[in-house]
Amino acid sequence: MPTPPVPQHCPTPVELDDLELLTSGALGDDAAFNRPGSPVTLTLPEPVAAQARSVGAVELVDPEGLPLARVSWPAGVVDPLTHPQFGPFRELALTPAAYRAQHTGRTVVPLADPITTAQLEELAGLGPVTLLAFTGTGTPWLSPVGLVRATRAAAALLPDAVVVTVPVPTHGDPEADHALGVQVVEAYAAGDPVHGLREDDTDYPPEVAAVVDHDRPPADRQGLVLFFTGLSGSGKSTLARALVDLLLEQGERTVTSLDGDVVRRNLSAGLTFSREDRETNIRRIGWVAAEISRHGGVAVVSPIAPFDETRKQVRAMVADAGGAFFLVHVATPLEECERRDRKGLYARARAGEIPEFTGISSPYEEPADADVRVDTTGRTIEDALGDVLAGLREAGYLTL
Repeated sequence: MPTPPVPQHCPTPVELDDLELLTSGALGDDAAFNRPGSPVTLTLPEPVAAQARSVGAVELVDPEGLPLARVSWPAGVVDPLTHPQFGPFRELALTPAAYRAQHTGRTVVPLADPITTAQLEELAGLGPVTLLAFTGTGTPWLSPVGLVRATRAAAALLPDAVVVTVPVPTHGDPEADHALGVQVVEAYAAGDPVHGLREDDTDYPPEVAAVVDHDRPPADRQGLVLFFTGLSGSGKSTLARALVDLLLEQGERTVTSLDGDVVRRNLSAGLTFSREDRETNIRRIGWVAAEISRHGGVAVVSPIAPFDETRKQVRAMVADAGGAFFLVHVATPLEECERRDRKGLYARARAGEIPEFTGISSPYEEPADADVRVDTTGRTIEDALGDVLAGLREAGYLTL
């Protein structure tokens, strides 16, 4: 199995895992990223780059705003300021220097996936080994914590194994990722043997399989965000409420309904109906829904969510949380939505009394990535909901 890929380019905003790599000197020593020919590139958006050129430096911070490193501009000299002070398994995140001081002489085995039964047998004959787990965002198909837990479970089955974590995520450039991965592994090994595991199936030892199953449960036990989008009056809220009722009646999943009006009164109190504030509202709903999915729950939301980019942001939040995102486009035509206009909103919008009203004075971008598309025109709620349930059953998420 080839050395797991790791990133060359750090995007903006820079992820915390990238900063841990930068500030820990993970390629060998504190000056590792200040040497000529370093493969790491920090790419900044033009407004930030302009400010960096003005002051001669850019500061890297963690998600809570703690300064981690200062990078001179344009020389790119990295001045570490501190290390992140939190995170699971921090004791396993050794720098190469700290690792060599404790574990010189072991065979280094880079990992981006859980160890299988056949690979465990392969490792048993190598003598003392170091399982070097690449835990950055996007590296393994398990979550970073899941990979470490699975690796520790495998280590306990070996005669002499230690686990070390390296927070280096991938960024979509396989060749560059692999090249940096080789350099990182060599920095830890420093002349000790390096062993790349052969590719294998997913037959895991029971101890490892239990961790994998907990971290990546089957679809019908995975956290799930059911996201209904459509014009005002399309029937999305009614469909969402009907689905919540069915899930509660079934009683097999914990269900949270993030109703638009309730969210507005609580989570998004004070926001206006400008485009910027409406998008902020959707992102807030998405973040809460993603956290529900992180813990295996089902979140049902039904905002208008007219813009494709914001819906994609929510999809990414859910994916990062390890949940599944199921998008339902309630594609009832505008004419039918206006006909149903019990609150008189469309009439007021056409009269110019409601600015930036979706479908009238503000666009609705129809999703091209919807899992189900349903038109409620002339249909009962039960009939239209049947389309949604069929899609959920086909995807394996629910057994309704």
